[in-house]
Amino acid sequence: MDRKVRVVQYGTGKMSVYTMRYVFEKGGEVVGAIDVNPNVIGKDIGDIIGGEKRGVTVTDAKDAEKLLQELKPDIVIVTTMSLLNDIKDAFMLCAKLGINAISTCEEAFFPFNSNPTVANEIDDLAKKNGCTITGSGYQDIYWGELISSIAGSTQKITKIKGSSSYNVEDYGIALAQAHGAGLTLEEFDEKIASADRVSDEERQKVINAGEYAPSYMWNVNGWLCSKLGLTPISQTQECVPQTYKEDIDSSTLGMTVKAGTATGMSAVVTTKTKEGITIESQCIGKVYSKEDYDKNEWTIEGEPNTTIVVSRPSTVELTCATVVNRIPDVINGKPGYVSTDKLDELKYLIKPMNEYVRD
Repeated sequence: MDRKVRVVQYGTGKMSVYTMRYVFEKGGEVVGAIDVNPNVIGKDIGDIIGGEKRGVTVTDAKDAEKLLQELKPDIVIVTTMSLLNDIKDAFMLCAKLGINAISTCEEAFFPFNSNPTVANEIDDLAKKNGCTITGSGYQDIYWGELISSIAGSTQKITKIKGSSSYNVEDYGIALAQAHGAGLTLEEFDEKIASADRVSDEERQKVINAGEYAPSYMWNVNGWLCSKLGLTPISQTQECVPQTYKEDIDSSTLGMTVKAGTATGMSAVVTTKTKEGITIESQCIGKVYSKEDYDKNEWTIEGEPNTTIVVSRPSTVELTCATVVNRIPDVINGKPGYVSTDKLDELKYLIKPMNEYVRD
């Protein structure tokens, strides 16, 4: 591509501070921004990123279609919510207009095993109008490609076991609430944990109806199976509340999480496959105490056993850098809803991003 990649930012919260800056630093240009928050609508994006004015102001989401039709961007970055149903309208709008889109939405990483109805609806429309839709972020590498690469150096695998922790304070109120942060233990059991105390048949009905609320690892296990060529025969999820012995102030929730109430949750997803390999992954998302820190640990059991540990990763920055580095892959991708296991291997963009886009 012999011009700068044109990007529209959809959602101008915490993550967009990085995604927009990274787009500029990688040789692209943010030509528009969209949000529902009246406190940011009309603001110059430079006031959000920090630094100089950029001459681009935030547009009300109700005018998103008009804006996208006028700007005709190469791609839209969606950094709003964590479930596919919550970003469906943004994705469907992009698919309708034939505009590529990528999102930090965790379920969007591999929605085919949690909300296939909506994923297929987006896929059909994107194929019809010749654009590529996908989800990416921290999980793309640290729960995905990193593990599949290590698997490639292993003679025999019997089990893949992973655990990752992150501070929900870093990602906004929607994610914190999805993890049950601030709920009493009784409320957590009723609103979150109880959803997984069902039979496989009952769960599948909820999934087919587009009403399932997966933990992040639910979609990661699906991605890993797809990437490694494994055939899932069963998958279960258990969500357990996390607590702390003292009160913790949460700026994201705007409250004090009382001692003994849920600071967040641990979700363990176990997938058994036809090939005999079990994937057991755990994500721990909570309001951190002063002792907590991010950690990512994966073990591949077999011949040989291999464990990798990433301590104190800068999860927010890594998420946003991954999304921005993915932009050429999405623009180059086949039309449809294409999960990143089907895209090119992620690479560091040394040259301006447009030089990686095929004409």
